[in-house]
Amino acid sequence: MSTPQDASQTITLGGGCFWCTEAVFVQVRGVVDVESGYSNGHTIRPAYEEVCSGTTGHNEVVRLVYDSAQISTREILEIFFLIHDPTTLNRQGNDTGTQYRSGIYFSVPEQQEVAHTLLAEMAASGIYHRPLVTEVLPVSNYWPAENYHQDFFERNPHQGYCMAVAAPKVAKFRQTFARLQKT
Repeated sequence: MSTPQDASQTITLGGGCFWCTEAVFVQVRGVVDVESGYSNGHTIRPAYEEVCSGTTGHNEVVRLVYDSAQISTREILEIFFLIHDPTTLNRQGNDTGTQYRSGIYFSVPEQQEVAHTLLAEMAASGIYHRPLVTEVLPVSNYWPAENYHQDFFERNPHQGYCMAVAAPKVAKFRQTFARLQKT
């Protein structure tokens, strides 16, 4: 017999500034926790300033805990690809550097399979006019971002970056995936 805890999965996603990615995923039905952090670099317990320097190898990410009985890994990744550009190497909009690379950091092999399948489908579809550069790797050396980064959009909706970059991504999610929005 399975329990609700059995359906809980964790996946870590890098799609540019974590404020934007977090702003969307906190609104997704079935996502039970979203934490901004740093992943897949070589420095132990990196700080924001170090990550921004590009010397730690870390990516700005969100770590999602989700109930796979309510939302699938594929749906999580479809939202992820909607809200960022998987064709720009080490860049999302005006944010540049390896810390802004497109990345899927899986915690179980099934997530890796779903990611590779979806990337192959997207590449074959011709929807993108440039090659997809999203890396798919096991999550490693994750460290949570400082407290002032957590729930940043919710606490600062009128901050310039939030209004110009995060809010349009939230609106795009709501328009495209209304059925997956928390009520």
